[in-house]
Amino acid sequence: MCGRFTSTTPASELAEFFEAETDLLDGNENYNVTPTSDIAVVRQDASGQRRLDLMFWGLVPSWAESPAIGSRLSNARSETVAVKPSFRSSFRRQRCLIPVDGFYEWVSVPERKKKQPVYISSTDGNPLAFAGIWETWRGKDEPQTADELRSCSIITGPPNELIAPLHDRMPMILPRHQWAQWLDPLNDRIDELHALLRPAPESWLQWWPVSIAVNNARNRDALLIQRVEVIADGQAEGQGRLL
Repeated sequence: MCGRFTSTTPASELAEFFEAETDLLDGNENYNVTPTSDIAVVRQDASGQRRLDLMFWGLVPSWAESPAIGSRLSNARSETVAVKPSFRSSFRRQRCLIPVDGFYEWVSVPERKKKQPVYISSTDGNPLAFAGIWETWRGKDEPQTADELRSCSIITGPPNELIAPLHDRMPMILPRHQWAQWLDPLNDRIDELHALLRPAPESWLQWWPVSIAVNNARNRDALLIQRVEVIADGQAEGQGRLL
């Protein structure tokens, strides 16, 4: 799964990297993005133009009674995304890319009762492009002139060999040459789309242990991704090991 990530690249740089238009302003670095946050998403509009916009992280299907369902739909499994009622319509017609600078997982270590957080990022320093789906929602009692809620979900699948010791799932990360194929709303070839959802090569990623301060969603500064030594419960900061 993917439950926390970092979003620190300015919107103008993301737009250039993904060849997208955007009205988003630079700033608002967040080193601890959580589900139900508004996050930057790349989609393709009806004219074929890529757009970088904000969406609610937690998919709200068009038929949902309320947006509350989104808190349970921040991730979609690659194995069932094409058939699960909550996701299948979006998978066929409304796919997106979710840019992140890195993401967190939690692993069990002998020294601690609580799991140890680790930070995973790209080896080349560029943003990662998570495969995602998006949807629009408007309350049934709201007028047609009311704003729609745009929401999204990150697609996860089996891990590669680097991530497997950390977790049994990982976000599906798409390389640049697959972006156009994934974003094209006219591409409804399910088998072809499924073929894109594969674990990223191990060489794309790196990871290291980070502070347990990331466990608190109120902590959002750059200190969260600094490498730390793993210490045993009851000990002060000092030497330790991971795995």
